[in-house]
Parts: sequence; structure tokens; C-alpha cells
Amino acid sequence: MKHLKKLTLLHSNDLHGDFLVEKVDDKLIGGVSMLSGYVNKVRKEEKNVVYVIAGDMFQGSLIDSEYKGISTIEIMNLLAPDVVTIGNHEVDYGLAHLLFLEKCANFPIINANMYLKNNGRRLFHSHRILEIDGMKVLFIGILTEEVLQKTKLEKLIGTLVDIKEAAAEVGRICDAYQTEDIDFTVLLTHIGIEADQQLAAILDTRWGVDLIIGGHSHTLLEKPIEVNGIPIVQAASGTDQVGRFDIMVDTDLNSIDSYTWQLIPVDPEHCPEDAVLKDVIEKYNTITESKYNRILTRFPERYTHPVRNRETAVGKIFADAFKKSLGLDIMLHASGSLRSQFIGPVMTLKDLQEMEPFDEEVYRYVATGKQFRRMLEYMLRDEAFDADAHTEFYQFSEGMRVVYNRKLKKVTSFSMYGQEVGDDELLRIGMHQFHFKNLQTGLGISEAEITRNAMPKVIATRSLGLLEEYFAAHPHLSAPEETRLVIVEE
Repeated sequence: MKHLKKLTLLHSNDLHGDFLVEKVDDKLIGGVSMLSGYVNKVRKEEKNVVYVIAGDMFQGSLIDSEYKGISTIEIMNLLAPDVVTIGNHEVDYGLAHLLFLEKCANFPIINANMYLKNNGRRLFHSHRILEIDGMKVLFIGILTEEVLQKTKLEKLIGTLVDIKEAAAEVGRICDAYQTEDIDFTVLLTHIGIEADQQLAAILDTRWGVDLIIGGHSHTLLEKPIEVNGIPIVQAASGTDQVGRFDIMVDTDLNSIDSYTWQLIPVDPEHCPEDAVLKDVIEKYNTITESKYNRILTRFPERYTHPVRNRETAVGKIFADAFKKSLGLDIMLHASGSLRSQFIGPVMTLKDLQEMEPFDEEVYRYVATGKQFRRMLEYMLRDEAFDADAHTEFYQFSEGMRVVYNRKLKKVTSFSMYGQEVGDDELLRIGMHQFHFKNLQTGLGISEAEITRNAMPKVIATRSLGLLEEYFAAHPHLSAPEETRLVIVEE
């Protein structure tokens, strides 16, 4: 006779400070107060409930950036997740600040693979074992260097490099706690859906991993992806939905007997609002609204930034702002740094900071025409065109025109103001600090190679301050009409 127990596992990922309820087509959706209402409702209705977050609580809203995550921790404390793992944006305010925020949290934050290089000591607890109705449920947090590029700015901090090392670390932790008679094992990852599948494929079935709950790629699923017998899920991003597993756990075999999974819409029909949390969020929102409601500029229409892997009107506007302010030949503005899908027709300081919340130094470096063509071909490699691509993609500034042939995998034309750029021509290029420090990952060229042309230099210490000044000085702006990137399919 089987010994079965039910476990209800709720999960979110990539919340990105998405605290506020939105009105879409006269319907209220999302917001942490309704999300909390749903979690509380399920906790009352079901016996064994766990709520987890798979990374990126921080960055993406004005409330979060204004208080450097402290507001987020207070809000998350009221939401009361049972376990949270770290995402790449958890380090946006610096690792020292993240360690401070962890001390402010009333919930466990786990990560198995961030460590001090000098002695190998982990920065966080690698795992958490929850005892629920006589069951022991093991959670392990995983993040890899391919995602956590920000740690390259922290010379004392290391992290696991690749999926194989991550799998080995999972194996070590699972083996170490077999004596605890673990009934159920969950990996909380923040590495993207493709990497989750690669990880699941190489996990030893004897380690007993039952589920992977992931984040980072913001993937919206209709059903779990099963690899090596392990269901893999995400809940897209933000608070518009929450994932729900209802699992029958076989406590003799320490495995899933059966399960159902669904994405629950966070709306009034499914989620009663948490009034206490609503009041806390409104307190922060009132303060930030009054401070950041100043109008900077006006556009003739609303401009969009719907996807990260193509040229957009918003991308061109922001790239031009840096080029014109800093006297560059080219500004490469990362698409992923633009966090909203539209802007205008009126842009306030709040709109600006929600569109681009990262306040960084801007670097200028020099590349030859030949090097730059090579960089473009790396950026435009086949995987950059996937629907859920998470490779780096850059918006181009005024004067550039690039023609890329996908069949040939080659830049067939690169010109500046109508003149083809020669191989030996030197170009002054601007990039934000994070992307400059990760040139190899984003553009396939090393900082050392670039430095041989000329010493890179910081030419702006605060990118947000520069943008605020630029837009305030240009009260009426229009998106450039010219096409700067031409993709030829044949």
C-alpha cells in the first residue's frame, strides 16, 4: 500500500518589483497585494502549502530602485515566501548590500554556488530543508556564471561556471543529506529554461531531484517540460500569474506519485486582496509618485520597446541621447537595460527610471572597423533571433547602418553617415559599465584586445543623471525614422 501525502507548491519568479495592480482592458491584474491574497487563501484551504520565488525579486520598479531593495524586502516579508533563491538582479546594488538585505529578510535566501575566492566559503546557505506534515522537503538554489555576469565586478566573489559544475554541486548536496531521509527535492534555479533542461538531462536519478522551478528567461508555459523524468516550470515574470503544483508525494519511494500544474491568473476573480500589504505598497508608491512625477519631455506618440532582439523606437532614442551627450561615434545601448515596453507621449522622471533603472558609469573604448564588424556578427548569431533569446542585443545610435546576411552569417555593409567604414578606421564606442566589463559575453571580444587600441575611459559617472539632463533639455522629441539594422534572410 502506498503512503501518499499531498504537497501544494506555489511559485513565482522574476517579480522585478512588480508591486502595483494594473488596469488592462478595464480589468485589474497583478500586483503583490492580490498575489499575497491568493497565497494566503491557498494556505487556509490546503494542509501542506509552500510558496517559493526563483530569483529576481529586485530591480524593475521605481519603488525598488528608490530604496535600493529595502522596500522590496519589507514587502516580501509580508508576502512571506517559504524559500527564495538568488537571481542575477539581486546583486544590482552590490554584493555587500545584498548581504545586508539578506539580514533584513524574514525568509531564507539560498544559493549553492556563490563563494569567496580566497577560502571557498559560500556566501549563503546552499539549501533549506522544510519539515511539512512529517515530510522533509529539500530546496537547493542554483545560479551559474553565464547568468551572474555582475560578479565579474566583484573580484573577491566567484560562482560556478557552467551547467556541469552546477549538476555536480547538486549531487554533493543531495548525497550529503540522504541520511535525513529527504522525501522530496526541488531545485530553485535562475538560469533560464534552456539551461534548466540541460541541467535536468545530466542529473543522476539517484540524487532524487523531483522538480526544477526556474526563472531568468521569463518563459510562459502551457504545461511543464519533462526532462529525465523531472518536470521543469516557470511562471513567466512579474505578478500577473502564479504557478501552482498539486503533488501527491510517495513517502516510501521519496518521489512524485502524480501531480497537476497550472498558472493561476492574479486577478480579483481568483485572488482576494491583502489589505495590509496594499497599504504598505501604497505608502511607498505615494512617496515615489510625488518625488518623480516631474515631466521631462514629450513625444508626438507612444513609442514601444516590445522585444529585446530587434531595433526599437525607444532603443534608438536612448542610444542617441548618450551619443549626442558624450560626443561618441557610436553608442551601443543594451536592449535588456530598457525595462518597460513603451514610453510616452509624456515622459516623467518616474517613466525614465522605470524604463532604465540601472544607474551606471559609461565607458568609452576604441575599436577598429574590422573588430566592430566581428562584434556585430557575434551579436547577430543565430541564437539571437530565437523568440525567447536571452543573448545580449544592442540598440544603435544615429549615423549607423548595418546590413547583416543571416544565410552568410556576415555583415555585408557597415556604414557611418553613408560612408562605408574601413577595416583600420578607429571608432569611439560607448557602453554602460556592466556591458563593457562583459564584452566577451556580449560581443565576443575581450577587454584586453580592445585596450590595445587605446585605454578605455569612464566618460560619465551616472547614466541616469545624464539621461535626465538630456531629456529635460529636449522638451519635444521624436523617434528617428531611419532603419539602422537591416536583416537579410537570403
